[in-house]
Amino acid sequence: MKWLVLLCAMCAVDISAQETGERGRARDFGLETGILPTGKWNAITDVPGVTVGHTTLVRGDSVRTGVTVIIPHQGNIFQQKVPAAVYVGNGFGKSIGLSQIEELGTLETPIALTNTLSVPATADGLLDYILALPGNETIRSVNSVVGETNDGYLNDIRGRHVTRSDVLAALHSASDGAVAEGNTGAGTGTRALGFKGGIGTSSRVLPPSKGGYTVGVLVQSNFGGVLRINGAPVGRELKNFYMMEKDPYVADGSCMIIIATDAPLSERNLKRLARRSYLAFGAVGSFSSNGSGDYSIAFSANPDTFVPHDAPEKPMTPPVLHNDEMSPLFLAVLEATEEAIYNSLFMAEDMKGYRGHAIKALPLPEVLSVLKKYHALYHDSLPRAAEK
Repeated sequence: MKWLVLLCAMCAVDISAQETGERGRARDFGLETGILPTGKWNAITDVPGVTVGHTTLVRGDSVRTGVTVIIPHQGNIFQQKVPAAVYVGNGFGKSIGLSQIEELGTLETPIALTNTLSVPATADGLLDYILALPGNETIRSVNSVVGETNDGYLNDIRGRHVTRSDVLAALHSASDGAVAEGNTGAGTGTRALGFKGGIGTSSRVLPPSKGGYTVGVLVQSNFGGVLRINGAPVGRELKNFYMMEKDPYVADGSCMIIIATDAPLSERNLKRLARRSYLAFGAVGSFSSNGSGDYSIAFSANPDTFVPHDAPEKPMTPPVLHNDEMSPLFLAVLEATEEAIYNSLFMAEDMKGYRGHAIKALPLPEVLSVLKKYHALYHDSLPRAAEK
């Protein structure tokens, strides 16, 4: 019965979105990706304990940027670190803090996303936040983790408009539930696959027989290629793609992919999970150009895997999943990453910014026409994965 109610609700949203011509998430238009069900919010915040906050900066005709933060749990993350891993798809990036994750396998601050030249200020904001938490009065070393993409086409990036206060505002406003997408936070000034990019998120829930775990993904999309949606050659059909003869666009940019799960995973298997997200990055039409810094950061928000800052008296042996139990999670992260990128495009709106540069949003009526032509618009008609 619960699946019937969900189906009816999705159909109603689909009709409303298409009739009004408003922006909406991919599923609002009947576009489904994969076979696994989503969580309640179809967002990274479906993973228990995870919250997301944004600060969006749109000022005058030149400032189009912001900050997005992902907080893995609601305790003191420095004192209770989370297992984490990084996968580098293409290393043309200016992130901060990735080497310590690679070395120690833990994350000790929230993850912040911003523009390339605002990484230092954003890292400072994270430092202010962590140093001020009760219990951290004596710490003298903090590994701030900041990812970035370059929004300099629409944003006066050299002005470095993001401040430490903006970062703190995003952190203090972070919440669970629905996540703002499109032209918001770190996605305010981004562009992707020839259209306006932005923030997007999605989630997948495994059936109880596979652990019932949730995988949530949030992306900051800002990259080029030839857009494909559910296998349909949308970029080609809309005559908007990299290396087209008329009005070509640059394929450089970058993409940050943040992955959360409540599955108890080691840092090794988190890296394996992060690698699979890159399959989705290719599925949407990216080829990870020379100047595209493409990174995936994955962490486990399962409290049983948290690592205390002070060394325990006895060796830690947290319960972690066996390698043989990873395949369902691999599928989940592939599906969630792909849909998160679609949501970043579907929710983004036209934007004009720095020096009069303008980027059009994905033209939804034309896209839907292409999807129907290639039988890529599912309208919830495909059978779902087993619920048992």
